[in-house]
Amino acid sequence: MTPGTIIEQITDYANRADPYPLYEELRKTPVRREDDGTYVVSTYYEVRSLANDPRLSNDTRNRPAGYARTASAGDTNLPPSFIFTDPPVHDRLRDTINRPFGPPHSPRFLDSLRGDLTKVVTELLDAFEGKDQVDIVEDFAYPLPVTAICKVLGVPRDDESRFHGWADALASSLDPQAGEAGQAKGQQARQELGGYLAELIETKRRHPGPGMLSALAPDMTPADLEATALLLLVAGHETTVNAITNTTLTLLRHPDVLQRFQKEPDLAVPLIEEVLRYEPPVQFVPWTTALADIDAAGTTIPKGSPVWLMLAAANRDPNRFENPDRFDPDRKDNEHLGFYTGIHYCFGAPLARIELHLAVPELFRRVTFSGLLEDPPPYRANAVLRGPRHLPVTIEGLTP
Repeated sequence: MTPGTIIEQITDYANRADPYPLYEELRKTPVRREDDGTYVVSTYYEVRSLANDPRLSNDTRNRPAGYARTASAGDTNLPPSFIFTDPPVHDRLRDTINRPFGPPHSPRFLDSLRGDLTKVVTELLDAFEGKDQVDIVEDFAYPLPVTAICKVLGVPRDDESRFHGWADALASSLDPQAGEAGQAKGQQARQELGGYLAELIETKRRHPGPGMLSALAPDMTPADLEATALLLLVAGHETTVNAITNTTLTLLRHPDVLQRFQKEPDLAVPLIEEVLRYEPPVQFVPWTTALADIDAAGTTIPKGSPVWLMLAAANRDPNRFENPDRFDPDRKDNEHLGFYTGIHYCFGAPLARIELHLAVPELFRRVTFSGLLEDPPPYRANAVLRGPRHLPVTIEGLTP
């Protein structure tokens, strides 16, 4: 591995279909310095330790001036969303946002979504009737999370279709290699979506209804609430799309596990957790910065240095997981980093798990698959939120 080129290799689309040999090589140097001063951390215990270290900042405003590899954090006219802040601001915002979302304040909110989401899963699968070929992404994995996040926010059902393009452009702009065109597309999507959300938030403030926007309107400024909604759209949609698609692809590549899963529905929980380790929807976190000198694996990361935390590489660290390149739903002690860790642990993880546990078992209960039309399938350009752009498959039939 040539010094100074690892980030280019990580973000190179040629490695998107299978980045894991690259990660294996990367782990030989647990904390690696790039020529531009970025530190790339790839082993499990080092990634977990740094993610829980208060000396590592998520606030991209702490990055060195002119740093070219900072992922877009949002519209510069808005305050940073809570994922791009540090305590105490982070803790105040996250606590406020969590009140209408889950325990202890709203313990039944997510559970109340199950009926509507189950109906959506059924409708999407019913549409497979009479087809011998479908795209799991476009026909199944993409529509479900749109409905879910719109339900969470309180977006009218008639407006859901508009969120597809916005979410795609926003997620793509998070890629450190998005380029000027990708950043411009993301900026346009933020402006359009921001305008829509600003009007909707004002409407919810005057006429409260179901969903988080109404619940949060009295407790947050319009700008903070708009920034939060933008984040939840990307984090709550794109990652779940990838998780559903990665699970489908992984099972079709492992027919022995698939056959067992179809006979043992209770396997769903450990199976999905193993996919989150084996093919995590978020591959790495490229926006943290050292606020002080930090020692990790015998290397000192100097104050002010940008740090990339390689979650997917850590999830296959043989010093933490036995036979890490093996897909094993019987794996014990599977404390993966698929949803990150620490104070920035994925806010939407409970909702994502509900969607996965509704979608995946029903997909493989009802659909008889013939096989993959492309393997590997075409992947999204985004190296951070990694997943197939399309997953075309052939099917033999549909069970009621």
